Amino acid sequence: MSWQRPDGRQRDQLRPIRFEHNFTKHAAGSVLAECGDTHVLCTVSIQEKVPRWLQDQGQGWLTAEYRMLPSSTHDRKQREFMKLSGRTQEIQRLIGRSLRSTLDMNLLGERTLLIDADVLQADGGTRTTAITGSFVALQDAIAQLMDQGLLETSPLIHQVAAISVGLIEGETYLDLDYIEDVKADIDFNVVMNEAGGIIEAQGTAEAGSFSRSQLNQIMDTAEAGIQTLMQLQKN
Repeated sequence: MSWQRPDGRQRDQLRPIRFEHNFTKHAAGSVLAECGDTHVLCTVSIQEKVPRWLQDQGQGWLTAEYRMLPSSTHDRKQREFMKLSGRTQEIQRLIGRSLRSTLDMNLLGERTLLIDADVLQADGGTRTTAITGSFVALQDAIAQLMDQGLLETSPLIHQVAAISVGLIEGETYLDLDYIEDVKADIDFNVVMNEAGGIIEAQGTAEAGSFSRSQLNQIMDTAEAGIQTLMQLQKN
């Protein structure tokens, strides 16, 4: 008998997805991304300069920061200040890599886009929700630059979204919540662009190992879920 999902979803079904634009006032792009009970505030700020190592090269840059707020989990999470956990560093680098893949840095010009992904409420999939929501916020920020006449051509060359897939009792399950994430024997996070190009695939066997055919099933499930996410981003 297969695993019965806590919320009654089908194995290949996403949680309810919602993007609320202009969630805060001052950021160039500000989106509250909701994936079930995981809520992530994704904002984009713009600096009219680039890191020193990129100066006078005529290209831009994008970087990302990720944090979980203290009340985002059942037990209060300690704030991270100067010393970031390995998990936080890994996730914010993943967000940065994923969003940089969407841009032609030469068209962006010598400016930096700063992504902030702040988890307000966590129930699994915070990193994938952060990536998917941050792309929507990035679109809003680029639109603002173009409306202001600071860009003539949009530097966006790709769309990107991300999703988790788990293997539970030998079967694939899309978009894991926390309970499923803990139970999963195999846990994957997949980032893709609109052409099906893989930006990143992070996969770990928590117990035992997985086969090549199971990996193919995981990637097929992820790709179908990401295509649905991208349509929701466009909507």
